[in-house]
Amino acid sequence: MKRSHLLVPVVLVALLSACGVIRGDDEGSEGAVTTGVTREPCPIAVDKNKGCIYLGTISDLTAGPFAALAVPITQAQKAFWDRVNKAGGIGGKYEVDVQAYVRDNKYNPEVHRQVYNEIKDHVLALSQTLGSPTTAAIIDDLRTNGIVAAPASWTSAWEFEDVIIESGSNYCVESMNSIDYAMEAYNPKSVMAVYYAGDYGADAAAGAKFAAEKHGLKFTAVETPSGATEQGRAIAEITKNKPDLVIVTTGPADLAAIVGQAVAGGYKGRFIGTGPTWNPALLKSPAAEALKAHYEQSSPGLPWGADTPGHKAMREALGNVSAPNDGYTSGWSWAYPMKAALEKMVAGGDISRKGLLAAVKSLSTVDYEGMLPPEAGNYSGDPNAATFRQTVIGKVDESAPTGITVVKNLFTGPTAQAYTFDGPCYEKL
Repeated sequence: MKRSHLLVPVVLVALLSACGVIRGDDEGSEGAVTTGVTREPCPIAVDKNKGCIYLGTISDLTAGPFAALAVPITQAQKAFWDRVNKAGGIGGKYEVDVQAYVRDNKYNPEVHRQVYNEIKDHVLALSQTLGSPTTAAIIDDLRTNGIVAAPASWTSAWEFEDVIIESGSNYCVESMNSIDYAMEAYNPKSVMAVYYAGDYGADAAAGAKFAAEKHGLKFTAVETPSGATEQGRAIAEITKNKPDLVIVTTGPADLAAIVGQAVAGGYKGRFIGTGPTWNPALLKSPAAEALKAHYEQSSPGLPWGADTPGHKAMREALGNVSAPNDGYTSGWSWAYPMKAALEKMVAGGDISRKGLLAAVKSLSTVDYEGMLPPEAGNYSGDPNAATFRQTVIGKVDESAPTGITVVKNLFTGPTAQAYTFDGPCYEKL
């Protein structure tokens, strides 16, 4: 099983209404089975004869750099659990509520910790904890209390945490695969990583560094802050050093500033952005032409329009989405391991945090309905053996639903295949 590794306001009414958020019973209410589980039905129940399992959500819903992805993530997870409830719930005994305890972290670790403390005594587990540095702010408490959490992030640190049920390859693997792909596609001689500080950006930068060294490429790393007006140094480093390939691990607005202004300054190389850097709205930004000419997208999974049973179920459940983006896709796919663990917990009869964690530790595969291979849901093995190492490369395509068309389907490059995960990658940058 995974080994432990030490890591160091309520949402606006309008947004909560849009996400369908309501207040629910807390764990101390009459009919409580255990923390976050009641014999009473969920506030919005399909079958009022079933009990309710409450899951918390902490996401970047208003002011942070990932709000454009986080709101769709949250909406997709509501739709996922609505579908589960309509299909009979968990073990025919419980429905799942992800609406009563939704909080906004503003992508701030201190805010994340604050709102987590507000809801942790009312939920069995977390259906979403968005961000690597933000989740790191609560990881000690998650461990102490045995609270299982599904992260809206892909740092390699999660490979070493029993309470975290991650889906898809981590940022470190993603960057390794991106450079292996680039070696085949356009044979770069130099690589630069431009990245946010912390275990989001630094994890991707570490993977890029390792792959560059394996291929004998010149490597440079440029840490950059959040804020589209704060990218001057990164842009200057790109235009001055002229690396053949830049791996970008930021938010979408910062990606647009970096690519658009670097290209305007004469840069003629290539960019590959880590999954959360992309948003299809960038095709309407001043950087659109530069992105179409110079940018590709790495991702831990297939995009919105993919032809799998899971993608089809997601699109059907969400209905007419006016502006698809892969926040929806990620949010939906991240929910499958929690569903599998809850089903195993209920079947085993120990309806508790301890029972849920035991169920997680026994999962070696998860049915993602084709969105990811079953082995992406392995939480029972040694971290190195269990780490999922497949990613996707896409290109900008205005005709695609999310602005990205797959050019290389789920694959594992030789660098990631050979890499030994003996700790989080960002610690080796």
